[in-house]
Amino acid sequence: MEKLMKPIEYANEIGISRQAVYAKIKKGLLRSKNVDGKLYIVVDDKGSANGTAATREQTEVSDKIDYESLLKAKDETIDVLKGSLREIKESNKEISTTLRGEIDLLKEAFHEMRTLYRHQLETKKEKAAVEAIEVDSHEETVVHEDRSETIEETVWVSVKKFMKHYDVKKRKEKLLKRLNKAYKKGDPRVMKIDGKLKIDLHETYEDIIG
Repeated sequence: MEKLMKPIEYANEIGISRQAVYAKIKKGLLRSKNVDGKLYIVVDDKGSANGTAATREQTEVSDKIDYESLLKAKDETIDVLKGSLREIKESNKEISTTLRGEIDLLKEAFHEMRTLYRHQLETKKEKAAVEAIEVDSHEETVVHEDRSETIEETVWVSVKKFMKHYDVKKRKEKLLKRLNKAYKKGDPRVMKIDGKLKIDLHETYEDIIG
């Protein structure tokens, strides 16, 4: 009379591993049956753990063969895994190469944007500086507070612009004293506009700078 046993039950009954049971099924050494999607071992009373007619020697030989098959299958699995690892490494290498290329492109784009932005800032600064000079260097008719004559069409600039024009900023204090002295003496090259010293750039100042 036949009966159905689960692979784990059959393995426990005859004293082998469940992997060995599956190996026997694969080789056709064990009858199996699929019931409702589950695998069962088909055994009879003579083939059960209590009534088996197989000798110990036959069982050992069969188990030895099964273990050899398992080892072979294990080696095959390891080879497959090694191949998969190689493929993964190659894929990672390609991904890394692609990412490095993308990063280089981003760096180049950032550098170009920074250069363009810097150029725009410099252009704005230069424009602002020119506008500031135009404001300070305006032409106007000024009447000296201590004089009766009128000075026309004279370019008056601040002390700072005067120092920058003659490149004498290192001697600022000394030259400032000389300019104040010239103003007090009524030097027409030096004026006070809104309480601040202004110097006429159309004149020469060798006597003050020298």
